[in-house]
Amino acid sequence: MKTIGLLSGKGGVGKTTSAVNLAAGLHSLGKQCIIIDGNVTTPNVALHLGSPTNPITLHHVLQGKNSIHEALYRHPSGLYFIPGSLALEDMDKIKFQNFKAIKQLKADYIILDGAAGLGKEALATLEHCDELLIVTNPELPAMTDALKTIRIAEELGKKIKGVIVTRTKKDKLDISLRNIEAMLEKPVIGVIPEDPSIREALSLKESIIYTHPRSNAAQGYLRLAAAISGAQGPEDIKLSWIDKFFKVFKRVPQ
Repeated sequence: MKTIGLLSGKGGVGKTTSAVNLAAGLHSLGKQCIIIDGNVTTPNVALHLGSPTNPITLHHVLQGKNSIHEALYRHPSGLYFIPGSLALEDMDKIKFQNFKAIKQLKADYIILDGAAGLGKEALATLEHCDELLIVTNPELPAMTDALKTIRIAEELGKKIKGVIVTRTKKDKLDISLRNIEAMLEKPVIGVIPEDPSIREALSLKESIIYTHPRSNAAQGYLRLAAAISGAQGPEDIKLSWIDKFFKVFKRVPQ
């Protein structure tokens, strides 16, 4: 099992979108994958997956009230996820050391969507991941914050797998991929173009890989999943369409 954390130096760069679609891409490759919403203050994974309210969440695990397996759900696509709570009262008595419960899970990949910035939540993600992906836009402010995140991760001895560059437009205003690699001193392993299909997929509460598989953004996420798992590329990925049509979320049997 490999735990991969997604972090960004600032919010609004597409980190959660990337976490959800990377997980969906790995699932479409036949890998057992669990995505965990590690953004305790502003969790959004469940919103992306159409399950905004859940009786047991990561917050309850971090409070010591429930086991990690009790917070595990199955999306109709077949992807497993552990949501965060949207209730303000569930912010009380959070113990970040309880993130260690992640080690009790069994899967090929655990995708941990961390909080933006460099606060306690982001550091908890750093501590409990095997390796990291840094998400950024091809713009100077996002790049500067990404560099800070990389430096702190390196100081903590964490392996950085690479950089995901989102919302690329291929115009003169974008920082080139070559310059991004030079500035961050890390390889760019995922390039996600600006694509209106991403907003459409969010409105459908699905991964873009399932709603718009031929879109440029979906192809970018499929290539990212292939790079992470060692597959050759999108042409090798067999999407499962049957489960997509189920409308009922299923609790995982205990």
